[in-house]
Amino acid sequence: MSNETTLESRLTALEQVVAELQYKVESQSNSRNWLQTLTGSISDETAFLEALEHGRVYRQADKPLDESNL
Repeated sequence: MSNETTLESRLTALEQVVAELQYKVESQSNSRNWLQTLTGSISDETAFLEALEHGRVYRQADKPLDESNL
């Protein structure tokens, strides 16, 4: 088997793999937006509000003290 034949067979295999990958990407592009998937996924509003409060407290604790408050 010559180098040219080997190269052609490898190129054919590579083209087939690329075509399969393109098909997969194109078929997934019709999927829903990630934000639409998450919308409405929080079933426990109380826990969500509590998590927001914890985040707010954490961010406030990380702020430097203002010298006028001393």
